[in-house]
Amino acid sequence: MMQTRARRSLVPVILIGIVALYAILLVGVPVAAMLQAAFGKGITVFLSALITPDAIHAFAITLLLASGACAFNLIAGLVLAWVLVRQQFAGKRVLSALVDAPFVIAPIIIGAVLIIVFGRGGWLTIPGVHIAFALPGMLLAMIIVSMPFVTREVMPVLAELGPEQEEGAYTLGAGRFYTFRRIVLPELRWALLYGLAQTFSRALGEFGAIIVIGGAIQGVTETTTIYLFRALDDRNAIGAYSASILLALLSAVLLSIMEVFNRRRPRAFVTEETSL
Repeated sequence: MMQTRARRSLVPVILIGIVALYAILLVGVPVAAMLQAAFGKGITVFLSALITPDAIHAFAITLLLASGACAFNLIAGLVLAWVLVRQQFAGKRVLSALVDAPFVIAPIIIGAVLIIVFGRGGWLTIPGVHIAFALPGMLLAMIIVSMPFVTREVMPVLAELGPEQEEGAYTLGAGRFYTFRRIVLPELRWALLYGLAQTFSRALGEFGAIIVIGGAIQGVTETTTIYLFRALDDRNAIGAYSASILLALLSAVLLSIMEVFNRRRPRAFVTEETSL
């Protein structure tokens, strides 16, 4: 009996050891190698690589486009969630499937489709308006690849909330906008913030779609991920690894923020999302 209990007690220890080893090999070793490469010649060289004009411009473009994608998807994602939860119409399942399309379609395909639509001789080419190989096309690509996050975070909360409170407010004379602002929006705030954090994180690391639609023009349409790729191609290892560390730090901050938002969401919504 004692031996059986001892064996059982060893199983969790072994499993924890396997998971720890997996995490070290998958995350710890690459991070250590990246830090060694970035700081191998000293912190001065590392900082110098981060403050080059190309690196600063790439990082600024990345933040600008990611912020734009968040602003657009905040509104569009909320509207989509509302329509998919509260409205009944023909083609609802098709629309719901299209919302999830960026999860299964390779980003580089999205970039190629945008070239077909907005490139030279494309279906929606507007004289004098440059979308392909310019920031508007890159912003559109980031919006598309990060489109599902706000919608999918808000939908279960709206479904759980139901229309009863809103209908009660209407019977008391409240307008639709006032009801949404005072009754519905407070219930959605943590789901919205969590979805926005996911959106920003996804846009921050996007590469495939934006390198195709943007053309990777140095100093013009070069985001941090594209700058990193070019630095590796130019044998600029310190520049590449410095940009990698900067992105990794920003990602770590976003993960921390997402965890805070996730904890503040009602547990019923988190459990429902996990079960999906």
